[in-house]
Amino acid sequence: MKPTNFARYMSRYLIEFLPGVKGVSYNTIASKRDTYMLLLKYLKECKNLSPDVVDIPQLSSELISDFLEWIETERKSSVSTRNIRLAAIKSLFSYIQMQTPDYIYQCQQILSIPRKKEPDHNIEYLTVDGIKSILDAVDTSTKQGIRDLALLSLMYDSAARVQEIADLCINDFRAEKPSTLRLTGKGQKTRIIPLMNNTAELLTKYINIFHPNHKGVQGVPLFYNRNGDKLTRAGISYILSKYVNLAKQKQPSLIPKNVSPHGLRHSKSMHMLQAGVPLIYIRDFLGHSEISTTEIYARCDSEQKRKAIEAVCPEITKADVPLWYSDSTLLEWLQSL
Repeated sequence: MKPTNFARYMSRYLIEFLPGVKGVSYNTIASKRDTYMLLLKYLKECKNLSPDVVDIPQLSSELISDFLEWIETERKSSVSTRNIRLAAIKSLFSYIQMQTPDYIYQCQQILSIPRKKEPDHNIEYLTVDGIKSILDAVDTSTKQGIRDLALLSLMYDSAARVQEIADLCINDFRAEKPSTLRLTGKGQKTRIIPLMNNTAELLTKYINIFHPNHKGVQGVPLFYNRNGDKLTRAGISYILSKYVNLAKQKQPSLIPKNVSPHGLRHSKSMHMLQAGVPLIYIRDFLGHSEISTTEIYARCDSEQKRKAIEAVCPEITKADVPLWYSDSTLLEWLQSL
C-alpha cells in the first residue's frame, strides 16, 4: 500500500528531523510518538479512520480539538497532559508547514489552537527534616543500602531531573575538591554543579565498592541494576518510594502524601531559596533556560514572602479596637450595605 503524506511526514519528523536536525533526546521523541499513537487510536476508535489511510487533509483543526477533548474527558487526562499533547501536534504540523506549502493554511489553523488554562497548584516539597527522615530510613549496613543512600543523597543534593540521574556515568563525577557533577539535561545541554562534601564522600565510597576497577573507563553507568544496565526512571522511583514508605511509618507528619523524584528537585530548590540563594543562581543550578521558570518557587514560598514583607514594612497595626468599631451609627450604615 502506498504511504500517505501524513505517514511520510510523520516518519521523517520522528526519525530524521528530531534526532538529526534538532538533536532532541530519546525521551522527547518518545513523548511525541506517544501523542501521535494516541491520535491514531482516536481516529480508529471514534472516527472509523484506519491509520493506513489517514492523510493530512482529514486532520482539520476541528478534529484536533475533538481529539484534545477526548483525551481530557474519556481518558481522564489532566489539563497539563492535554497541553503537552497539543504541543506535540503543533510541533509536527509546524514541520509539515515547512516541508510543503500545500497545507499551509490547514497547518496554521492547527497552530492557532490555544492552550487550555491550567488550574493553579502548589508545589509539594519536603522540609529539611522530611529529607532527613527519608535518608535515615536507609539501612547502610548492607551493600544495597550504601547504593540507595548514595543515590537518594545525590538526587537531593544535585536537584537533578530523574533522567539526568539515570544517565550519569562514573566520569561525570569529580571527586577532587571542589567536588562537582556534570549533568546532561534537556536538549543535551550540560551543566556543572557543586556537591556538598558529605555527598561527595558518600559517592566516593559507593564508587569504590561498586566500581572498584573504574579507573580510565568511560561511559560506565554510575548507578546500575542487577543486569548491569543503567537504572531506569521507574527503578529510581521504586527505590525512593521504598524509603518514603518507611519514613512515613516513623514520622508521618514530615512526609507529604505524594513524593516523587521530581519532588526532591523541588525540595532542594525551595531550601536554596529559603537559605537566601538568589534566583539567578538557582536557575543555573537547575538548568532552567528562563528565570521565569525558576520564579515559581518564589511564588510558592509564602513564608519567604511574609518575612520579606516584614523586613521592609513597619508594624503599624495595633491590638486596640478601632475607634469606628464603637460608633453604632457607622456600624448600622455598614450593615445596611
